[in-house]
This record gives sequence, structure tokens and C-alpha cells, in this order.
Amino acid sequence: MELGAEADEHAGAVFERLKAIIYADAGLPAALAPLPTVEALAEALAGLAAAHGLDLPREAVTSRLRPDPLGLSRFAPPSPLRPLKAASGWLPVAVIATGAGPLVDWAWFGERPLAEAFYEESIRHAINLPFNRLFRFHTPLDQLPDWTAGLELMEPDGFIFHLSRCGSTLAAQMLAASSANVVVSEAAPIDVAAQIARADPGRGVPLLRAMVRAFGQRRDPRARRLFIKLDSWHTLALPQFRQAFPRTPFVFMYRQPVEVMVSQMRQRGTQMVPEYLPPAFYGLTLEAAPDEDYCARVLAAVCAGVLAAPANEVLLVDYAEMPGALFSRILPHFAARPDDEEARAMAAAAAFDAKAAGGAFTPDSQAKRKAASPAVLAAAARRLDATHARLEARREAQIVARKD
Repeated sequence: MELGAEADEHAGAVFERLKAIIYADAGLPAALAPLPTVEALAEALAGLAAAHGLDLPREAVTSRLRPDPLGLSRFAPPSPLRPLKAASGWLPVAVIATGAGPLVDWAWFGERPLAEAFYEESIRHAINLPFNRLFRFHTPLDQLPDWTAGLELMEPDGFIFHLSRCGSTLAAQMLAASSANVVVSEAAPIDVAAQIARADPGRGVPLLRAMVRAFGQRRDPRARRLFIKLDSWHTLALPQFRQAFPRTPFVFMYRQPVEVMVSQMRQRGTQMVPEYLPPAFYGLTLEAAPDEDYCARVLAAVCAGVLAAPANEVLLVDYAEMPGALFSRILPHFAARPDDEEARAMAAAAAFDAKAAGGAFTPDSQAKRKAASPAVLAAAARRLDATHARLEARREAQIVARKD
């Protein structure tokens, strides 16, 4: 049954009043968001409206929740801004550019852990909830520090920087195997804040701090640690991350360059696509189509951001050390002391392919080296061998210093 135009307009006004009621009561999202079907949510909302003296036909809800298999609703204009008290359970899912300035787009996650390998996958799970298709909201980005000030937040216990395709996802998934750990992996909203901080530290560093801390909500009472795995290009913003979090430990994970390049040439990450991250972003130029040499130059720029930091500021971890290095080097560096049950869960996670749910992990270093083309070998030797040698020397010095 569809509503007529006049009835639909009236229902829309009632629905906006109901939204204000729901946003003002932190307990209502927790009760409504888990409802798995449109019908269940429509019935619950109709009952809630009636309890507040409002008439909201179920059809007024279902008509706003038509199937959206392509996710086109993401491109609809942002909903009107409204005063909203900060409430735990809402996480940033995007930063949206508008004529009035950038807005933070929030979705309800409740206590749901971020168990997926990447935050984007967690977002897809969240926005498939009927509740999130109706009740996401927006706040001005520049108000983020004030908005998060009213929440109980964990400070980050560690940041994981990485070269790409080097075991950082494995480390993140091992950490996430413990319910005591909140692990945020390559979240786009953090990337936006990092780029603002890099371009305008005075404005951007407080935004970066607020954005990271927004993910540190204690949504699950078991959570007591927060780890952030960043994108590979975030080494270029390492000074801004240090300014925002002067006491948080940093780790940089890397791998033998040829192995990384073989993986990137098979399937390029966004950092290797000039249309996504222009060469100037890395301080590079590009006159022809990106090739093996361009890939090597990007990887060298990522490493340069780490090598520019003081020798002991960033713990260096080679892929060949994993998974044991999580226990022997990374967790001690993060001052994290998991109990026996946590340690067993983390160790068990290492048996699986971090990027293929349910798949068994298979070592592939030798296969990648054998698959390297002459162009990959030449580019790695020209652009990355010396850089890799510097990383290795610094890592070995760190290991010796720890033993002493």
C-alpha cells in the first residue's frame, strides 16, 4: 500500500519529529538498530511514534526503505543538520564535501566489533541495517573535536604504518582476534583528517586527533585497547600523527621490495593509481603511463617518510619476522600484555589468510621472487635496494638495542 502525496508529506513531517526523539535518546538506537528487517523496524517505529502521540503508518517507513542493491543512497544529498548530543555507538563512515563545508557522516555500530580486515567492509555491514539507511546523520567536520569531547574515549595504544602488501593486515587481524582490542584498519575518515593535517597542521592536527579518538569509543565493555592500522601513504603525514599523539608508539611494517612490487603489479593499490593519488602527492612527476619504475618510486617515497623520522621513533618490523614478531616485538612496543586466552586467539588467527576470510595462510615469498619480471627487478634495484638496506640496518640496530 502506498501513501498519497498529501499523506506522505504529513508522514514525512511526523518522521522528522520521530528522528529528533530517537537522536535525543541514546538507548533508542541500541534498541532499534539490531532489527534485521524493514518490516520489523517499521513496526517498532510505528509503535514508538504512537507512544509519543504521533501517527506514523508503517508504509511511511517502508516507502523510505526501498531496495538499494547498488548503494546509490550514498550519493543522495546529506540530511539536514540538527543539534545532536554525542552518544556512544555512532562511528564516522565518511567525510562529505558540501558547499557549506565538509560534513562527517555517522552510522550506528553499537557494540559490533570491527572484525573485518578493512574498515570499508565493516561499513558495508553497518549500512545494510535498515536503521542506518534511515537514521544516519551528519555533523560539521570542524566541530568534531567538540562533538567527541562528550564521549568516553580510549587513547590509541599503537599505530601501524606499512609499505603495503607486507603483513600489516595479518598483524591487524591477529590483534582483532582479542575482544579486548579495537582495531581500525585503513579508515577513510582518518585518511581525510590526515591529509588536512598534512596540508594545514594548525587546523588539521586537532581534527586528526579527534577523528582517531572518535573510533576509540568504548562501545564494548570488554574493550581496553585501541590500535589504528593506517594506509601506506600515511608515512608522509608521520610528523602530524606524532604531533597529534606525542606518546603513542608507532610501528612500520615492510617487506623485501621485489615481493611487494610483484603484488602491486598484479593488482595495483590506490596509492599506485595517479588518478587517485597524484604523483605530486609523493613529490614525484609522471610523464607517461605508470609502470614498474613509478611503482618503485612510490614505495621509496613511503619509506622515506619513515627514514626521515628519528631512528628510535618508529619500530621497524620485517614481513619475514611475522607472525612471531607480533608477540616478541610489536605487542611489547605497544606496552600491551595480553592474557593467555588472548594470546591463543591471536596465534590462531595467524593460520588464516588475512585478506581471504576462512582461507588458510600460505607463504608466498619465494613464489613472488620467481614471478618477478626483469622490469620489476631492475626498478627495485634502482629505486629501492638502498632504501631497503637502510631500513634493515635500522631494524637490526633496534633489535640489538632492545637486547642490551
